[in-house]
Amino acid sequence: MSKILVVDDEINMQVVLRAMLKKEGYEVLTAPDGREALKVLAAGRGNIDVVVTDLKMPNLDGMGLLERVMKDYPATPVIMITAHGTVATAVDALKIGAFDYVTKPFEQDELKNVILKAIKTRRLSDEEFVASSDDIDRYGIVGASAPIIEIFETIKRVAPTTTTILISGETGTGKELIANAIHINSPRKSNPLIKINCAAIAENLMESELFGYEKGAFTGAVVTKPGRFELAHKGTLFLDEVGELPKEMQVKLLRVIQEHSFERVGGLKTIKVDVRLITATNRNLFQDVKEGRFREDLFYRLNVLPIQLPSLRERKDDIPALTDFFIDRFNNKLSRDIERLDDEVMDLFVDYDWPGNIREMENLLERVVLMARGQTITIEDIPGEIRTAVYEQSLLPPEKQKSQFKEFIRSQTEEVEKQMIARCLDECGGNVTRAAQHLGLSRKGLQLKMIKYNLRK
Repeated sequence: MSKILVVDDEINMQVVLRAMLKKEGYEVLTAPDGREALKVLAAGRGNIDVVVTDLKMPNLDGMGLLERVMKDYPATPVIMITAHGTVATAVDALKIGAFDYVTKPFEQDELKNVILKAIKTRRLSDEEFVASSDDIDRYGIVGASAPIIEIFETIKRVAPTTTTILISGETGTGKELIANAIHINSPRKSNPLIKINCAAIAENLMESELFGYEKGAFTGAVVTKPGRFELAHKGTLFLDEVGELPKEMQVKLLRVIQEHSFERVGGLKTIKVDVRLITATNRNLFQDVKEGRFREDLFYRLNVLPIQLPSLRERKDDIPALTDFFIDRFNNKLSRDIERLDDEVMDLFVDYDWPGNIREMENLLERVVLMARGQTITIEDIPGEIRTAVYEQSLLPPEKQKSQFKEFIRSQTEEVEKQMIARCLDECGGNVTRAAQHLGLSRKGLQLKMIKYNLRK
């Protein structure tokens, strides 16, 4: 059952919202102001799925509460309820990090839809590893393996530019963290970083989310509302799970990228924007292009500079550093004093394939740190399903293990080849013919490899 925290100094509003949300199956907590809301959040250790707060309140108002939630509970979406006269303030709240806002008087269905969207976004973002602001270290990415060093170098090179970036990688590898790192190390860092998860938005709402709408554009549009592109003006827009965009929206996104302008839903005025676009996906967009699910012209517009994030099983040298990082974090969060992992546990972690990547490790270590019986985490503290998975892996027949080993060698060889081609193209100023000569390949052969490794612009 999802938990909703309603913060409003009007008792009547609390009663109405509590009744409405309980009817939808939510567990509802209430607070009369921001100060009391922070106490509720602290008591629940941040396990609140959505905060719905009024803007004007005594003691600590909605903006003050938003700032504290963004700092202490960055994964918790905040929805602002505001009167018509304070819409400009609500827009400022969106730029700070609020998930969305609704205006009084609001339709119940409007608020229900926004809350449902926030919960979906929370669940989807939980699949990614996102460090809090207090944990940021080397862009918030922990590790010193060769793939991670390459990521550090890429961030340094691309952050100062306005180049469009496509971040690819499995769920849980930290794509949103890379987008954050690029923005905060760019000249746009003092301007908004606006995020939207395309998988969390209903298809019929996607256009109004991206481009906004005019008052009266459709039923329930009681005020004019800016979209995410407009809010990100002079800053960065991060489109997560961009592969989930419906075909109709792919056409409209392509137009905005080409012309840097759009019209709100129901509007006639053309709005010009200056936005740096970063997108992310866990899908193989090149394969989606070949199968007709994603527009080829949009793919190449987004894939100007691709960043491929490694899975945790491809960077096992970083596992000791990651475990230390999470143990320190959860010692602080849970008031524990765990010192280390037993050597047997560390060996188990290195042998495990981590299908959920860093997010899986984070969730596992929070559970283990909380439940561990001593200051050293032993094999008895590790859930049985993890031990079973590693044991079953060791029982695979030799030919299966050999096949997996060959697959690992092949993937590593391809990664080396990709890096060599990228470096040679860079040294040759993008001249394909000259690069092919340096690499001992035909021009056609190099072009095919560039397509394979997403190195075409």
